[in-house]
Amino acid sequence: MDGCTVRVVDADRVIAVSERMPSAADLTDTADVFGLLSDPNRLRLLVALLDGELCVCDLAAVTGQSESAVSHALRLLRAHRIVAARRSGRMAYYRLEDPHVRMLLDLALAHTEHTEAIHPEREGTT
Repeated sequence: MDGCTVRVVDADRVIAVSERMPSAADLTDTADVFGLLSDPNRLRLLVALLDGELCVCDLAAVTGQSESAVSHALRLLRAHRIVAARRSGRMAYYRLEDPHVRMLLDLALAHTEHTEAIHPEREGTT
């Protein structure tokens, strides 16, 4: 059932879908955002920031990561404007910068809470 049983192209539908298809550059940028969210450690940081600002020490403590790993991930997330930093003296406090990413996180978390996923790609792995 994975293929077409009869090879017929619905030209009108193909044109309509093609017209609303984002540009290749926009699709690449979107894939980059999902790539950033696909790392469990970065995702932990972002979920921690859903409650508001935290410094590197707090983020390391709440996520179980080293401060060095947290700093590295935050640099990457800042470069993509997903998080922002506020300086207070020698301290830096990080927060979610992009409300769209907050929405994606909220939706993804709600999805996983209400769905029992089957992961055939994980079978046989520990």
